[in-house]
Amino acid sequence: MMRIAVMGSGGVGGYFGGRLAAAGQDVTFIARGAHLEALRQRGLRIASALGDAAVVPTRATDNPGEVGPVDLVLFTVKLYDTEAAADAIRPLIGPHTGVVIFQNGISGTEVLARILGAEHVIGGVAQIAAVIAEPGVIRHTGTMAQLIFGELGGEPSARVEALSAALDAAGVKHTVSHDIRRDIWGKMVFLSTFAGLTSLIRLPIGPIRSDPDTRALLRAGLTEASAVARTEGVGLTPDLVDRTLGQIDRLPAEMKSSMLQDLEAGRRLELAWLSGAITRMGRDIGIATPTHALITTALKLHADGRG
Repeated sequence: MMRIAVMGSGGVGGYFGGRLAAAGQDVTFIARGAHLEALRQRGLRIASALGDAAVVPTRATDNPGEVGPVDLVLFTVKLYDTEAAADAIRPLIGPHTGVVIFQNGISGTEVLARILGAEHVIGGVAQIAAVIAEPGVIRHTGTMAQLIFGELGGEPSARVEALSAALDAAGVKHTVSHDIRRDIWGKMVFLSTFAGLTSLIRLPIGPIRSDPDTRALLRAGLTEASAVARTEGVGLTPDLVDRTLGQIDRLPAEMKSSMLQDLEAGRRLELAWLSGAITRMGRDIGIATPTHALITTALKLHADGRG
């Protein structure tokens, strides 16, 4: 059994942490507010086409200091909370603790390495659409639920193998990566475009991919982001844009990005770390990114939420 802490117990952390806990792993959820109280009082429930699950009772706290060192931390907070959350989890870090970062964007691994030490950081990609439907309840949309993770240097490790075995036992689809930087950037190409355009147009993906003009925006956004990645030395495959469009075509038509859901709810947006990052990097290296620049400019006045 592994001792695991989930820092950020929303859709991603709640779903995958919940699956691990339901399979018998020793999981503690770091949460706050009404969600924390629901976890303490009623436990965690997952509603999913892959099978519902319940973890009752659920170990949950808002204070990592109450938990102490663990084997692994699943780090799934929003990008704008990265630095504060990394500092808060110091009590969870023992000599060999791995912190697997399942965030959007590309900046998280560098931030965690600076604050906690690069030897603790494991790169990761979460592929799932899941949200807190109500306090204590995680709702999973569709059937996509996969994790990709690996040591930053690509080498095998006991802690990565242990997480893989635990996910196998929990029935969670996953892949151990030997080039996690490429995988993180592959998601960045997809997500910056998907999140940006669903938020810009205020619609789920179905109508956007079906209309020829908005589909052209999807292709343009993917092309711009992949060009930036390649200039950064990331070994993306030549067919990435076409494969990613194929992935988008297989998504549930009603699927919204988490950024669109945040926009609709008046919450803060991860805009600066997605299309904003592509725009800044493109400008710095001399690559035009007009689609991502449009997304960034059109949404910037909403980026801080309604307060």
